Amino acid sequence: MIRALALLMLMALPVAAQTGPEQTRPEQPRPEQTATETIVAGLSHSRVSITTNFGGSEILIYGAVKRETKVPEGPPLQVIITVEGPPQTQIVRRKDHRFGIWLNSAEVRIDSAPSFYAVASTGPLSQILAQTDDLRYNISLPQAIRAVGISAEAESAPQFVEALMRIRTGEGRFMVRDTGVGLAEDTLFRADIELPANLTEGNYQVRIFLTRDGAVVDTLKRTIRVRKEGLERTVYRMATRQPLLYGLIALALAAVSGWAASAVFRLFRL
Repeated sequence: MIRALALLMLMALPVAAQTGPEQTRPEQPRPEQTATETIVAGLSHSRVSITTNFGGSEILIYGAVKRETKVPEGPPLQVIITVEGPPQTQIVRRKDHRFGIWLNSAEVRIDSAPSFYAVASTGPLSQILAQTDDLRYNISLPQAIRAVGISAEAESAPQFVEALMRIRTGEGRFMVRDTGVGLAEDTLFRADIELPANLTEGNYQVRIFLTRDGAVVDTLKRTIRVRKEGLERTVYRMATRQPLLYGLIALALAAVSGWAASAVFRLFRL
């Protein structure tokens, strides 16, 4: 019995030697935890159908800012939302008045320009977005247009990009709304984006950015699918996949329409 108690005491000594200092050692200071802000967002609808009577649509983008701690002190939170349509290659030409007529004098090829681009924000981008982050994320309209190497194609090449932006803004394909995002209590936000009737079929990318003091602190992406439906889709697929059949049907319809108009005209003459 005595030997057993002595053995138990010897086994307990190393444990006490190891755990004793740990219990009396002061706790190391932990690094300060920084507040994180993330986006939780949704769309009123993620699919747009282009039919024969399609006259445009409106997308509601709404969401909130999720935080692990209270709202950080300092510059207020800002929200930027972009909606970008499928990219296209564009040839932009400049006309000059020569010999009494207008002639194409120069042209540049823009590698990639969005078919639709909308920017909505809680304030002017020049005030709420740093230039370095604009270059990194391609947020502003000029950054969304990829026109690398056009300076070698014509003189005053940037004017061609400005002309493209001016034309598409007039068509409703490009838009910038500095106060297009409503933000409540630095948490809830919403924006209404109008889609024109002349939409290009494809996937439209929705990007949401949170910024503080010009720096992007979080981003979120969503997709809107724009598709032709009904007769519009049938005609489009036939024109792209079976052009010969499409041409023959178009000729037949034109001939029938001409004959019907002629018959009606003769009937009224009688």
